[in-house]
Amino acid sequence: MDIEVLGALSVSEHGISVTPTAPKPRQVLALLALHADRVVQVSALIEELWEDEPPRSARTTLQTYVLQLRELIGEALVKAGEKGVSAKDILVTLPGGYRLNTRGGRVDFREFEKQAGAGYRAMDADDFSGAARRLREALALWTPPALADVHAGSRIGLEIKRLDEARLCALDQRIEADLRRGRHRELLSELTVLVNRHRMHESLHGQFMVALHRSGRRGDALNVYQRLRTTLVRELGLEPSATLSRLQRSILMAVPEALPARDAEISGPPMARLG
Repeated sequence: MDIEVLGALSVSEHGISVTPTAPKPRQVLALLALHADRVVQVSALIEELWEDEPPRSARTTLQTYVLQLRELIGEALVKAGEKGVSAKDILVTLPGGYRLNTRGGRVDFREFEKQAGAGYRAMDADDFSGAARRLREALALWTPPALADVHAGSRIGLEIKRLDEARLCALDQRIEADLRRGRHRELLSELTVLVNRHRMHESLHGQFMVALHRSGRRGDALNVYQRLRTTLVRELGLEPSATLSRLQRSILMAVPEALPARDAEISGPPMARLG
């Protein structure tokens, strides 16, 4: 079974889609897919579907959705000509919950985590070309936002936030790797879009400042800092971090060629500062 959640939901068996069109069964499948090969408790599924107001028939209705999913899986197994395996072997009932077995299939968010992890290790080893390549491969698995076509309750909503944060971290590090490789001019258009999309993300703003400064646009780099500071003060009552303030002072004092690469390292902002 192959699973894709880094965009629209897609679950297939032997290349045959088993993704339902009805919203509630789709929601059930999405939560099972996010925890593929692990048990998802019935209580978690009920919370996802109905939040704090489940109907009295919640368990029975959930069982109906599971049966609908098994019908789709069973049809795919028949079309693929696989014998000796039933839908119940793939969508398994266990004490207290259900488990979706991938049987070694491709799961895109796990592949993303694997590639991103390799990129982070390359960064730690100062292999910036390798890091940029691996992180770019990881990010290519995405067609954001995650689970774009699934109604998200509280459980799926938290998983989407986790995945989005992981993507933003990988993107931040890929840009950092490209800065270390001297690709500051190539990054300008991308960073222009990113800082407008993430208006309070200090790391991206710091990287944009560095790229602008190295491209001979010192005034624009300082304007980026001022816009970020205005936004942080107005919306959060916070000043930019000490690290970003040091970067601003470095730009005020330095010519483009004098700015050291290490000054580009702005720690990722706390959750309160993510925009």
